[in-house]
Amino acid sequence: MNGKAINSEFFDLIEKCKKGERGAQKKLYTSHYGFAMSICLRYCKTKEEGEEVLNNAFLKVFKNLERYDSSHSFKNWFKRILINASIDFYRSQQKHYYHQDINTAFSLKSNLQNAEGDLGHDELMCLVHELPMAYRTNFCLFAIDGFSHDEISKKLGISIGTSKSNVSRARKVLREKLVSIAERSNIIK
Repeated sequence: MNGKAINSEFFDLIEKCKKGERGAQKKLYTSHYGFAMSICLRYCKTKEEGEEVLNNAFLKVFKNLERYDSSHSFKNWFKRILINASIDFYRSQQKHYYHQDINTAFSLKSNLQNAEGDLGHDELMCLVHELPMAYRTNFCLFAIDGFSHDEISKKLGISIGTSKSNVSRARKVLREKLVSIAERSNIIK
């Protein structure tokens, strides 16, 4: 199957979703679940929260498919919706996240290194996931998803200085964890 046939198939699927066909919506959901969940888990504390955000984002997708411009990437459009749904969820839960025990937030899982002592993507994301929610959200928006501090401050309702501070503190905590792991695996002597 060539690229044009795949694109045609995808756009047919989108058109069916716009018409509210449940089978097409299920196919779009299952085909994009992994991609969507990987983004939601950057911003959510648990898998259950991630699934809640993911489902809210898919509802927004199905309600707003008429706004999707097929001349642009669907994944980029969808990613923006996922990030915004994650931020909305973060804002609604923010007061609960500050009650987190700091020792628990910075605990290090013992299985973070592989046989070579190098950290892979999954292990690094595990470290990011251990950050307190404010740090993690700011760090992911800035370092992973490429938002500016100005954009982050507007999205989260915080000052630009707070955004910069949270990213800086997240980097410091991550750096300390990486040094600790390296020391334990005798990479640094």
